[in-house]
Amino acid sequence: MAVKKVKKKRNTARIIISLGLFVISGLLLYSVFQEVMTTISLTSDLKAVQEKLLTIENEKRDLQERKEKLEDPNYIKSYARGEYSITKEGEQVFRLPSKKDKPSENNEASEDNQ
Repeated sequence: MAVKKVKKKRNTARIIISLGLFVISGLLLYSVFQEVMTTISLTSDLKAVQEKLLTIENEKRDLQERKEKLEDPNYIKSYARGEYSITKEGEQVFRLPSKKDKPSENNEASEDNQ
């Protein structure tokens, strides 16, 4: 009978140790899962931030080029003449209709039918 009590105590101890190891293993696996999810999230955030940084760097470069152009008096003169039709004394500006200003053939045909 003493042998049965010893075996019973050993079985109970094994069950308790097994449950303890199972709980510890579960906690460790949960911790690993959380770390993996955090890593995935941070990786996607990093990619988004790198794309935004690239866009901002391109915009900065474009603005720097524009700034350099605007510091050139000849560029300012040609820009003002082209964009705002500023003329020199005695010059005349003639604006020719562009393709956007011309009515299309479909519009002309529909006007004729009315």
